[in-house]
Amino acid sequence: MLVAFSVAPSGSGDGDSVSAAVAEAVRIVRESGLPHETTSMFTTVEGDWDEVMDVVKRATEAVSSHSPRTSLVLKADIRPGHTGQLHEKVRRVEEHLSTDQ
Repeated sequence: MLVAFSVAPSGSGDGDSVSAAVAEAVRIVRESGLPHETTSMFTTVEGDWDEVMDVVKRATEAVSSHSPRTSLVLKADIRPGHTGQLHEKVRRVEEHLSTDQ
């Protein structure tokens, strides 16, 4: 499965910047060893249900330590039996774009 998620502190916290809290979440994703990609708005992680959700939970808990309130946005593509979709989905779109010209 692919899970794209965005997690950020919300409300008054201890004064840390949002980027510092988000960096802690991204560090957890990177240390997980799962295929991932971070963009300006989301981090996408690929793996099986339990391992991906564990990473999302731990990343959310890390951000929550910075603020009394946390915002989490999550979108999942659940497709059993398929791996390597983090880059394969983009490759297929690019293939269509290259043949449309």
